[in-house]
Amino acid sequence: MFRVLALICSLISAASAFGVAPVDTSSELIISVRDQKLVLLRNGEKVAMYPVSTSMFGLGDVWGRMTTPLGYLAVEKKIGDNAPVGAVFHNRRMTGEVLQPDTPGRDPITTRIIWLRGLEAQNAHAFQRCIYIHGTPQEKNIGRPASYGCIRMKSKDVADLYQQVPVGAVVQIIPDRLPKLEKGRPHHETTLAVTTPPAPQISATALATPPSSSLTTEQMRMAGALAGARQKTKIASSKRL
Repeated sequence: MFRVLALICSLISAASAFGVAPVDTSSELIISVRDQKLVLLRNGEKVAMYPVSTSMFGLGDVWGRMTTPLGYLAVEKKIGDNAPVGAVFHNRRMTGEVLQPDTPGRDPITTRIIWLRGLEAQNAHAFQRCIYIHGTPQEKNIGRPASYGCIRMKSKDVADLYQQVPVGAVVQIIPDRLPKLEKGRPHHETTLAVTTPPAPQISATALATPPSSSLTTEQMRMAGALAGARQKTKIASSKRL
């Protein structure tokens, strides 16, 4: 119990002092590094799935490593409203150039930018490292690790995703395969809702029944900590048996 409390307190104290977009749990993206796929959930139901590319340099959130971070993140900013499919971005601004898929010798960011902010200690640098979900002209490489840390998508796919994902949407990047999902069937494992009451010392009312469709960063951190603690308890119990 004291370990759970200490973990939650450490996560809350690490929350950013700057204003960030509120987390919206009605929309969620799950990105599987092993499958190199992204699935979009809305209100716990599968909406769409796309092939992606994560980093060719592996996983992590260390400065200068060009790796893809794991864990829970959220959409902080969206850039590229109404930009043409294939539009080239430099420093998050359109250059006026538009590229076709697999243009030889070109590898800029294209079409849309979905900028992510980390919600956990393991991905706390994601926003400053400019970890995006974005389009690429190197579409022949989609489906295998090929990026410099970001999540790459085909230009038409990222334009489609951009229209469906709001600022604040939850993004979970996992090293394993995607969970088995069916269209129209709610997915309960990653919705971050607190379904079992925590210790009485912790006020989780706002986590289980938020006053609106959004959670604050602190609430999201607490929910993640509680979920992780419950999972560790289950594992320890099964070992004792």
